[in-house]
Amino acid sequence: MAGNSMLYSKRRIKNIIALSLSVVATLIGLVFLAWILWETLQQGIAALKPQLFIKITAYGEDGGLANAMVGSFIINLIGILIATPIGVLAGTWLAEYANGTKLGESIRFLNDILLSAPSIVLGLFVYTIIVLPSTSLTNGSTTFSGWAGGVALALIALPVIVRTSDEMLRLVPSTLREASLSLGIPQWKLTTQILIRAARSGIITGVLLALARISGETAPLLFTAFGNNYMTFNPSDKMSSLPQMIYQYANDPGEGLHAIAWAGAFVLTMFVLLLSLASRLVLSRSKVSHD
Repeated sequence: MAGNSMLYSKRRIKNIIALSLSVVATLIGLVFLAWILWETLQQGIAALKPQLFIKITAYGEDGGLANAMVGSFIINLIGILIATPIGVLAGTWLAEYANGTKLGESIRFLNDILLSAPSIVLGLFVYTIIVLPSTSLTNGSTTFSGWAGGVALALIALPVIVRTSDEMLRLVPSTLREASLSLGIPQWKLTTQILIRAARSGIITGVLLALARISGETAPLLFTAFGNNYMTFNPSDKMSSLPQMIYQYANDPGEGLHAIAWAGAFVLTMFVLLLSLASRLVLSRSKVSHD
């Protein structure tokens, strides 16, 4: 009896220590997160001006970020349009046709590696396979472009969408598959018209999270889109982006450009926050409808 009591006391002490360390680690993370958000809000709101959304960076300290916002929109749109169909199809294949196979597990493992790959490495990869070959075809003039930036961002978004689509489809009850197949429904129709519809909210959430993931990427765009101080809507040209301009202005000694960088950081943070809230809203509505 005494031995059991001592064992219970040891386990209780270990549990209290583990919970205490977990709480401390969580509080430390929350403190730094709140600190970063507070600084971004404080500095960004103070620097927000109407000219930020209507002027381009060519005006210097009196300019804005209109061209960077347009460039970010176009590059992110290219990236997500490339990654979404490929990611959803790959995730569907993994969940419905390769589930439980060695090939499927190997692809999942490689996808996880790509998910954690440094973004600058993916940017250098796209620079090597797209920018450099096109440079040799244009008599040595470097052909940075919005297309190359979009491909780089697509490589970052792709593993997120693949993983989410795979997981969401595997969460669909197997009884739904069995009931459909027992009625004589072909596998392709079961997958496209029943399973993907059932997992639609989760897949959309994954796409929104992937978009939030690529919205703040800077390193890949330095090697691909490069940047442009003027307004352009043609992705075949060099294109500016919001993260790239924040990086450029933050390294400038001018206080006026620092203020524009803080304002850009605030706009980017709010955009990512809205995407995160939208993804949670889609997921919560899905749960309510299923209940």
